[in-house]
Amino acid sequence: MGRRYTVTLLTQHLTLVPTALLLLLLLLHSPGACRTKKTWPVRFSQEELRKRLTPMQFHVTQERGTESAFAGEFALHKDDGTYTCVVCGAQLFSSNTKFDSGSGWPSFFDLMKEESVSVSDDFSYGMHRVEITCSQCGAHLGHLFDDGPKPSGKRYCINSASLAFQAKDTTSSSSSSAAEDGAAGSSASDVKTEL
Repeated sequence: MGRRYTVTLLTQHLTLVPTALLLLLLLLHSPGACRTKKTWPVRFSQEELRKRLTPMQFHVTQERGTESAFAGEFALHKDDGTYTCVVCGAQLFSSNTKFDSGSGWPSFFDLMKEESVSVSDDFSYGMHRVEITCSQCGAHLGHLFDDGPKPSGKRYCINSASLAFQAKDTTSSSSSSAAEDGAAGSSASDVKTEL
């Protein structure tokens, strides 16, 4: 008799809790981004990436880490050229779209190509953000916000550790070699990187 009364009281109290509060509690207990595993076109073994990348680059791109604000190599970088994925060499952003957002991370208002990145919902830290990953290798790049300048109104907030830079005078010659290096590395590895 005592158990039935307790269950009834508990059920009555739960119906009094606003739905918004329950949703907030679910978000706070969510372990991270809501994403399904995906096999990326360009693949590298974790062993190869640990050898090739710095510890910070590996942490950011493979473990979805974040570097400290104003600490990254490209936060205040102003040279003309192309920003590429540090993992696979895919072209991501032009220096013409880079702007100072005051956030401490490199920020861009547009992509070189719309298909350069993949986006997914990220519910880590009890908030909703839009995560950006390289569409070729799945490397975590940063997050997308809708508070950027015109014409796009977008702010691609990117970790410096996920980027490499090709100066304007070397962009055309080194972009093809970076793509070839990525392709050679991917064919040598039969381990799939899944994020």
